[in-house]
Amino acid sequence: MVDEKNRGSEWFKKPIEGVIIKKLVKHPDRRGFLCETFRLDELPADLKPVMSYVSYTEPGVARGPHEHREQTDIFAFIGPGNFLLKLWDNRRNSLTRGSWMEIVAGRDNPLTVIIPPGVVHGYRNISAAGRGMVLNFADRLYMGWGRQEAVDEIRHEDDPDSPFSLD
Repeated sequence: MVDEKNRGSEWFKKPIEGVIIKKLVKHPDRRGFLCETFRLDELPADLKPVMSYVSYTEPGVARGPHEHREQTDIFAFIGPGNFLLKLWDNRRNSLTRGSWMEIVAGRDNPLTVIIPPGVVHGYRNISAAGRGMVLNFADRLYMGWGRQEAVDEIRHEDDPDSPFSLD
């Protein structure tokens, strides 16, 4: 199926090779809940997270789309908030190049999503009210060791002619 927003382009809605989606389980009790976001024994053998961060995004606000040349992102969407996550396979040698995916993740559908390098990604907080939280466990240090390297990002959201849109 061709993306209606990109009619005539070469983008097709279907699963993307290397993107891993894992349903998360919240274990509630009287104190709140506990949720494992990732376990090293459940990640691909060559994927080793080296840093983590948390971001909060206001309702209706988007982050991305952008892609990484080398970095793999391990996003955990557990709430608060729900997000529309969109992915595009932009890798030259991928079997699924030209594919795109849409996923709703967060409070109502807790997921961990592993996004390999070259897969363009962005998300928007689709909650009616309240900030949404996303955890990321990246396999590269932001700006390298001691923050001495260039940022590993291609920022498509800064290009008004980009074929990648969260709208």
